[in-house]
Amino acid sequence: MESTDDLKTTQQSPLADAWAELQAHADRGEPLAADAYRLAFADPEFLLRRETRGIRFQLEMLKPELDLQTAGVEGTVVVYGSARFPSPEQAAERLTAARASGDAQAITLAERAVYNARYYEAAREFGHIVATYSQRLPQAEKIYICTGGGPGVMEAANRGAHDVGMPTIGLNIALPHEQSANPYVTPTLCFKFHYFALRKMHFMMRAKALVAFPGGFGTLDELFEVLTLVQTRKARPVPVVLYGSDYWKRLINWEVLVEEGAISPEDLKLFTVVDDPAQAWAQIRHFYDLKS
Repeated sequence: MESTDDLKTTQQSPLADAWAELQAHADRGEPLAADAYRLAFADPEFLLRRETRGIRFQLEMLKPELDLQTAGVEGTVVVYGSARFPSPEQAAERLTAARASGDAQAITLAERAVYNARYYEAAREFGHIVATYSQRLPQAEKIYICTGGGPGVMEAANRGAHDVGMPTIGLNIALPHEQSANPYVTPTLCFKFHYFALRKMHFMMRAKALVAFPGGFGTLDELFEVLTLVQTRKARPVPVVLYGSDYWKRLINWEVLVEEGAISPEDLKLFTVVDDPAQAWAQIRHFYDLKS
């Protein structure tokens, strides 16, 4: 712990002065004028240049890593899934409003939202199961729910862990349409990324398992990257669980990949398809021989 003298020294340092200058400009809403004399690491214009992209990569790699180490996070279960699936409560409200409006298209979309809300509920239950198990473990053995930090299935998994008082992790991404973190991510474990590549790396670095709920392009991108890394032995084997057999079987004809020689028959063993949150957790427990 820093002493009072150490703290005063830090506060009087050029680094502290540089930070105070930046903060003052931000508070007043003033743009920073170009300043060659400004310290390089306290110069936003310099750090955002194309030539300093490598430095930004390193910073985006290091910041979450150090904070997760400080929090004692060693293992995670990563949950992927659509940001568009609402909670049952939200879906019911939409349906009520749609029926009141009498708009046939709105009613159809609201009914679909009610149907898809079952995935939200399942992800919340799964997060609850993992967190309940993890709660009683020593710190070094705890397993944390980690998601993309957004709404929908991600929110649901974070919410399930939050329900029992376990910290949860969110790896959010800056998008053109602003996406804020869901309220169930622990604030000190909520990270915002610019680079998809660094975000996906952090998903894998501590992952003990990955559970993919139905989702769109983002979910598929993340899922196939994990399968490719495990298939090519660029990442250690981990249980990969796909939730919702009807969805995945209609979406992807896995057997065609084998029939056409695009993958080996044994590659189909890289993942398991389930239809129950408890079954998803059972697959993970079996893989690691965890006690119930």
